[in-house]
Amino acid sequence: MNSAAYVLQLDNVERHYQQGENILSVLGGANLALRPGETVALVAPSGAGKSTLLHIAGLLERPDGGEVYVNGRASGSLSDEQRTAMRRSDIGFVYQFHHLLPEFTALENIMMPQMIAGLSHEEAAVRARQLLDYMRIGARADHRPSELSGGEQQRVAIARSVANAPLVLMADEPTGNLDPATAGYVFEALEALVRQSGLAALIATHNHEIASLMDRRITLQDGQVVEMVAEQA
Repeated sequence: MNSAAYVLQLDNVERHYQQGENILSVLGGANLALRPGETVALVAPSGAGKSTLLHIAGLLERPDGGEVYVNGRASGSLSDEQRTAMRRSDIGFVYQFHHLLPEFTALENIMMPQMIAGLSHEEAAVRARQLLDYMRIGARADHRPSELSGGEQQRVAIARSVANAPLVLMADEPTGNLDPATAGYVFEALEALVRQSGLAALIATHNHEIASLMDRRITLQDGQVVEMVAEQA
C-alpha cells in the first residue's frame, strides 16, 4: 500500500483492554486508509470499538500494536509532545456534543485554536468569519453558544475543528443530537467543507441515511475494519 497516496493510514492496529483476569480485544490487526477529499462513514453497533478506532486514528490513544501514519509520517515512535503537535496541525475533531466554550462568541470559539497555533488576532478573526460565512451562519458570529440553535452550535463546532486547516477530520456522531432535518443540513455543510478543502473525513454515525451519502462505508467486525457493500435499489 502506497502510504504517500493517503492522509491517514492504520496498519495492522491492535488495541486490548484488561478486564479483571481477562483481556478484551477491541481491535485486532485493523487496517484503514483515507484519501484526501473523501468522506468515510464508520457504522457499527455500540461497543464494537468505533470510539477506540477514532481515538487511535486521531492520536488521542496509542495502539498496542501496529502503526498509524498521518500524511505518510509514522506516529508510533513520537513523543507525547510531538503527537500533540501533529494532532493540533493535522487533525480536527467534532463530537456529538459541541463542546464550545460558553463564555465566548461563535467567532471567538473559532479564533481560539488559531491563536494557540500562533496566528494573530486579526488573522484568526478573518479566517473565523470566512468559515462562519461558509457554514451559512455568518450573521451569528457575535452570539454565544447558548444563543444558538443545536444545528448552529454544531456548525460552529465543525468550523472550529477545521480552523487550522487539518488534513483529517474525525467526527463522532456529529449529528446524533439533532432532529433529522437539521442533521441533514449540518451534514451537507460538513460535506461541502470537506470537498472544498480537500481534507479527509472519518465520521462515526448511527444514521444510515447520512452514511449512505458518503463515499464509503466501513464497519467493525471481530476487531477488523470491513468495507460495507452499498445496498442495491
